[in-house]
Amino acid sequence: MFSPFQKKKEQQQSREDLGIRRDVEEPQEEVSAGPAKAEQNDESSGSVLINKGHLDKRSLDLVFAVEQMIKAKQHVEMSHNDLQDRLGHANGQIDRLNRDLKNLGKVIEEREKSILDLEKRLSDKNLKVDQMMDDYRELHATLSGEIEELKSVIELERQNYAGLLQKHNETTAEKNKKINELEEKNTRLEAELSQMKQKFDALRQEKTHLLNIVNDFTNRLTSPFAPNTSSIDGGSSD
Repeated sequence: MFSPFQKKKEQQQSREDLGIRRDVEEPQEEVSAGPAKAEQNDESSGSVLINKGHLDKRSLDLVFAVEQMIKAKQHVEMSHNDLQDRLGHANGQIDRLNRDLKNLGKVIEEREKSILDLEKRLSDKNLKVDQMMDDYRELHATLSGEIEELKSVIELERQNYAGLLQKHNETTAEKNKKINELEEKNTRLEAELSQMKQKFDALRQEKTHLLNIVNDFTNRLTSPFAPNTSSIDGGSSD
């Protein structure tokens, strides 16, 4: 892409080239038209300060050639100045681009260092991950064997538990049966004990009643003979 400055310079140069071509064509027409017309054009343009009316055709051609050389020189100088300006502008752009390139070089160098650091860290992490994966595989293999062994033990224990549970249930059922039998027997014995207590109470009451009767009867039998007994005891002592 061209900058606006370059476009402007190119347009100016194209206009100058067009003016040169016109200047070249005009002297040829003047030479063919005659010396009078050439003198009129020269006076109007004011490019040469000599009187061309007294010059012949060869001299006029030489004058026109000198004028074209002067114009070409002026055009070359303008082009040179234009090129100098463009060169200065380009040098400024080059300096700026060199500074940008230098800065970009520093940035790229820092980025490369960062990338190398990241690659190193990533490599270290990959090594750690690989080591962890190896450890995981070993642990998984070890645990798989232990899990299979534990499954076998668990299955055996489950079978033992099922047998023990069945025995427990049978023992519990038998124990419950014995408990029920003992409870029934206990209930029956309690009823018999209650009956025996009732009989015992009845017998005790009857015995107490009989004892009372006997005691009363004994007292009655012994009470009338109490004085005689004492007199007999007294006579014998005499």
